[in-house]
Amino acid sequence: MATAGAQMETKWWSGGKSPFNVEYGKLMMWYFLMSDAFTFGAFLISYGTIRFSQNYWPDPNVVFNAFPFAGHANLPLAFVSLMTFILIVSSVTMVLAVHAGHKNDKQGVIKWMIWTIIGGIAFLSCQAWEWTHLITGDHAVLINGEIENIGTTVTRNPWGPAANVAAHDGHHVGTTGPVAFGGYFFGITGFHGFHVLSGVVINIVMLIMTINGVFERRGHYLMIEKAGLYWHFVDLVWVFVFLCFYLI
Repeated sequence: MATAGAQMETKWWSGGKSPFNVEYGKLMMWYFLMSDAFTFGAFLISYGTIRFSQNYWPDPNVVFNAFPFAGHANLPLAFVSLMTFILIVSSVTMVLAVHAGHKNDKQGVIKWMIWTIIGGIAFLSCQAWEWTHLITGDHAVLINGEIENIGTTVTRNPWGPAANVAAHDGHHVGTTGPVAFGGYFFGITGFHGFHVLSGVVINIVMLIMTINGVFERRGHYLMIEKAGLYWHFVDLVWVFVFLCFYLI
C-alpha cells in the first residue's frame, strides 16, 4: 500500500521527469511540427483534389524548363532539381551541426550552421528567381492570357483558364489548366518559402547564441537540435511539394 501511495503522489510534470522520456522543449517542437504537417497536408490534398478533377493541366516539363542565363534551353526540371539539391545539402550540414553540438564542439557548430544558413539563403534566392521568371518571364504572360511569340515557340499564360503551352517548333501541345494551378503553386510554394525564411532566421539566432557562448555555458547544445528538427521538417515538406507540382 505504501508503494502504491507513493506512486499516486508522484508528480510527473512538476519539473522532474517527463513521462515521455524526452525533454519538454523537444516534445513541444514535435507537437508543432505535427500540426504544421497537417496544414501542409490539407493544402496538398486540396491541390490534388482540384488537379485530378481537371481533364487538362499544365505540363511541368514545359512550364518549368527555364534555367538562369540559359533561357528556355529545353532543360525540364533542371533548375528545381538544383533547388532540391541545395536544400538536401543544407539538411546534411544541419545534421553535422547537431552532431558537433553533441560533442560540445563550438567551432564545429559555428561552421556547419554557417553553411546551413548559406544553403537556406541560396534556396530562397533560387525561388525568388523562379517566381520572377514565371510572373514576368517570356513564357508566362499573366495579363488576360495574351499570346506572345518567342522565336519559333508560341506560348500562352500557363496559369490562365484556357492556357496553352507550345512545344518546340511552334506546335501546340494539349496542356491546359485552370487558374487554380497558379493559385495553388504560388500559395503552397510561398507558404513553404516562408517556412524556409523562418528557419534561416532561427538558424541565424542559434549561430549568434553559439558564437556568444550561450550553449557552452549551459553545457549542452539542445537548442541546435530543436532548430535542426524544424529544418529537417522544412526539407521533408519540400519533397512532397516537389512531387506534387514538378513531377506529377
